[in-house]
Amino acid sequence: MDHFESEGWAVLPQALDGAEIDRARQALVRAAAASEATGVATRLEFLDPGGCNIRVHDLIAHDPVFAELVLHPAVLPYIERILEGDVAVSNFTANTALPGSGSMNPHNDQSTVMPEPWTTCYAMNAIWCLDDTDEGNGATRYLPRSHRYTCFAEVPDDPRQGMRSFEAPAGSVILMDGRLWHTSGANSSTDRERALLFAFYARSFLRHQNNWNRSLSAETRRSLDPALREMLGLGAGNMALGSYLAGL
Repeated sequence: MDHFESEGWAVLPQALDGAEIDRARQALVRAAAASEATGVATRLEFLDPGGCNIRVHDLIAHDPVFAELVLHPAVLPYIERILEGDVAVSNFTANTALPGSGSMNPHNDQSTVMPEPWTTCYAMNAIWCLDDTDEGNGATRYLPRSHRYTCFAEVPDDPRQGMRSFEAPAGSVILMDGRLWHTSGANSSTDRERALLFAFYARSFLRHQNNWNRSLSAETRRSLDPALREMLGLGAGNMALGSYLAGL
């Protein structure tokens, strides 16, 4: 937590073992195929130059393993601490960088759910590494300590300058402050994929990126852990009101 506070990120090693990685990876392959079969594009040229990235949205809609990862007991306590116990699941997507993939535009994720100034960490990612992740196969690149920037005016003209690559073995989780400026890396390898899952959490008073009520079937919603239903905004409770009242 000290490292996360000072640097805007931290790595949790060995959150998944080999069998768990394989299960999640197989589920991701099926999810990508299912998306394509229903006409939901997984290759977005406007977002990822080169057409060598496979993106899958609404992961919780595809397989129970993704719902389990959102609540993973080795990871969720850190997220609850960072977001002060007020945790909503704003989105959950995947990005597999194939050899030859390019780099997307630099950005910070908290700016997509709230306006500046960004003085507090109100959003964050838990990045699940399903492959060994390094500069060669397109690891996420970040601008060190850029979570200290509170508005767009403070961001360098070219935030790519000075960026570094996250490096983590398969099975690790990279916790990333939503204010940290970053981009996808270019996969310059010839035969190595880089599959990452991005669980985006935010404080409950921020509107979700994803409309879970629309993207999840009634059957899937009924199957979810009650705690997860609340975090997705599907429960009977009102997390934002509860958080407000708790502070009175």
